[in-house]
Amino acid sequence: MIRHLAKTGLLAAAIALGAISVARAQMPMAPETAPTSASGWNFNVAPYLWTATINAGVNLNLPPQLGGSVSADSSLGFGDIVTHLHGAVMVTGDARYDRFQLLTDYIFMSLGGSISHLTTVNFPDHPRIPISAGVQTHVGSNLTASIWTLAGGYTVVQGDWGELDAIAGFRFLAINQTVNYDLALSIMGPRGNGATFGGNGSVSAGVGIWNGIGGFRGHVKLGNAGFFIPYYFDIGAGGSNLTWQISSGVGYRTSWADLSLTYRYLTFQQGSGVLDHLSVRGPMLMASFPF
Repeated sequence: MIRHLAKTGLLAAAIALGAISVARAQMPMAPETAPTSASGWNFNVAPYLWTATINAGVNLNLPPQLGGSVSADSSLGFGDIVTHLHGAVMVTGDARYDRFQLLTDYIFMSLGGSISHLTTVNFPDHPRIPISAGVQTHVGSNLTASIWTLAGGYTVVQGDWGELDAIAGFRFLAINQTVNYDLALSIMGPRGNGATFGGNGSVSAGVGIWNGIGGFRGHVKLGNAGFFIPYYFDIGAGGSNLTWQISSGVGYRTSWADLSLTYRYLTFQQGSGVLDHLSVRGPMLMASFPF
């Protein structure tokens, strides 16, 4: 229990990804709480806790003598993430000058020993060979992932009701995974050199993916009691076939910070290469501090 609480504290204070947003204009960017300084700038920094579920499909490189790849799927709930967490950072912030903004969001997560499932062996120019769950004595995964979003924004509409910002920028995903396996099978490779896949071993792969994104963010005030609805949406492509992110919920503005609880969904759809797909989704609690 102490170990779980310590890891949960680390996740809340530092975490992470997240993949793949709260407060005022949600990027998951921070709300507008800071009074405008003499220079005309105001800033917000917002750590947050994302109690997320992660689903990932990755194609890992087989040894050169075999060629091809093996596909692995991972599905981790928040409890699994806390149990296997080695380190994490999750923070967002923005800077504003009049109607112009610069916003960023960074997620890093390192997991060790989490459970994965091997699904198919993929030799070039051959049909995929399925791997039954019954032959997988043990499959453990070490995963590190970083997701960085940077965008510029401009307030298109604002009033007593709230505001709407248009945003454009990029999102970068770096993911590295190693899977250690113990399989009760042996699959002969197609190259005729006697090489086989099975038994005990490990496979790994890594990739960095850049995508351009565009979207909008903002908030709608709920009366004069300090409550508001933050919202955020972006969509893009580039290294991915598609990436998109959406979040919304409810927030409350205090004299010292904006507090908000939202549901956030972030996804990358690759379809080929090292990463097949990645989605991160779940409730998120944020506190945004002005300075």
